Amino acid sequence: MPSEIREAVFAFHGDHPLLFYLIVTVIFFSFLLLALTEYFKPVGKRRCKDGKPAVLPPGPYGEMATLHLGSKTWIFLNSNRVVSELIAKRGSATNQRTPMPVSSGIISHGDRRSVLMMQEDWAEPRRLKSTQMLAEYLLKPKLWYRHHYRYANSVIHRIALGERLAKSTKELEDMQNCVIIFVGNIGHSIRLEQCNYDVYREWWVPARDKVLAGTAPPSFICNTLLHGDTKYTDNDVDAMYAGMQLIEAGSDTTREALNVIVMAALEYPEAFHKARAEVDRVCGTDADARLPTLADMDNLGYICAMAKEGLRWHPIFVTTPDHTASKDIDFEGYHFPAGVGFIINQNVVCDDCESPEKFYPERWMNGHESDITHGLWQFGGGRRVCVKYRFAQRSLLFTISRLRRLLTTLNLKSTNEPFPIKVTVHNQHYGKLIIEQAERAGVLEDAKLARDKL
Repeated sequence: MPSEIREAVFAFHGDHPLLFYLIVTVIFFSFLLLALTEYFKPVGKRRCKDGKPAVLPPGPYGEMATLHLGSKTWIFLNSNRVVSELIAKRGSATNQRTPMPVSSGIISHGDRRSVLMMQEDWAEPRRLKSTQMLAEYLLKPKLWYRHHYRYANSVIHRIALGERLAKSTKELEDMQNCVIIFVGNIGHSIRLEQCNYDVYREWWVPARDKVLAGTAPPSFICNTLLHGDTKYTDNDVDAMYAGMQLIEAGSDTTREALNVIVMAALEYPEAFHKARAEVDRVCGTDADARLPTLADMDNLGYICAMAKEGLRWHPIFVTTPDHTASKDIDFEGYHFPAGVGFIINQNVVCDDCESPEKFYPERWMNGHESDITHGLWQFGGGRRVCVKYRFAQRSLLFTISRLRRLLTTLNLKSTNEPFPIKVTVHNQHYGKLIIEQAERAGVLEDAKLARDKL
């Protein structure tokens, strides 16, 4: 500072001290306000790291639309084409997640994270529990929607904890509410922390204690999370969240997908009959009939297409977690700065096809019907695709094919929820086959017990 200016400042300070401090305070807070404004400005309105201004889709219509909310900028992707280009082909640049300090930090003790990949030897629980579900269909057909929930929860419970599901209705409802309340209150309910934690502990502690005592059957927590030879080294709370999220995420979504398939069978019986014909061709008819197995899945292309179409026709997820750009991206004249979040607008993307309101499995018969992530984004995409999608796919295919084997018709009586159905077995031979299979698998008594409880 030149000496003349410094002397003038000191002179002004001496003559007008109050005014001097007032001016300094105003200047300080003005700069602070400018800094805070820049810091909290939406990512898409800041200057990019490379010095270029951001160029974003204007919206509100078109293949992409921009939303500024607080300091975050989201780009909604509204077509299969742009999802494929930005999420799949540019996955290395869109593989981050937006930090969610409430949901992933406060509510989940910092431990709500993705779990490890499934293993191939987890097919047996699906076989046992699908057989039990078919028996429950025979014994209590009016409660078909509850059979779906118990099946989905039983399979994932057997895989995660290694035991038969023996939880009360109250305990099952508590676990389901963890998902419903968590999703509905992300970001504005700190009380969820203790609610989630308490429910998880009720399920986790007995299973963990059996592993530590050496009496637990093979399972995800026994062989992976708590096994001394694995590389998993986090603490008990970390292991609890990893194990219980496997149950939380893997049960309710399967139930909803099965309910959609049943609804489609009611509204589009021709697709139902085509699926039955395919199962009959692969698994035989009448005296030589058998239940489908996982080994048959490669030969059940229409069943595979039906599973994909069910997820497209009535998508379970309206949106999936965003994919945040880790660097500046240039795409078709737009310039997306690092930090922008890309969201797959599932309802719109799933309708990005001919006659979207129609349940039409044939639209997926293109050589990729056995790949549930090809052209379908319900499991996310790119490097952030759901790690459990293969498990979900096989569970759906296995159960759908077995339902088609058992049932001839599902007659609609009402549209009230849960909509009632009338189950008709293909013939008495198939009904007897289900009971025999359930008895040999040791799950018939479980099916009867579930029927009595329901």
